[in-house]
Amino acid sequence: MIRPSAILLAALIAAAPLSQAVAQDRGPRGDRQQQEDDRPRISVGEAVQRASSGRQGRFLGASNRGDTIVVRWEYPGGRVADIMVDARTGRVVGER
Repeated sequence: MIRPSAILLAALIAAAPLSQAVAQDRGPRGDRQQQEDDRPRISVGEAVQRASSGRQGRFLGASNRGDTIVVRWEYPGGRVADIMVDARTGRVVGER
């Protein structure tokens, strides 16, 4: 009878670190939160390609600002604009 108890105790001790790892994945409400770093991101080069698609002019520079990549673009005639590209989806979301 001692042997099954020892095996049960060993199994419980082995499972304890697994339950802690699962608990660390849960947010304050107890639900799983998707890690932001797990979602795919586009490169700055790809953001420049997306921003320049269909536009005349020339590329001046780009900066990564978290969830947005800002592409600086000069249109013919000299007007300069910042084109915002969503870093997760690659979609052009605005221009100013």
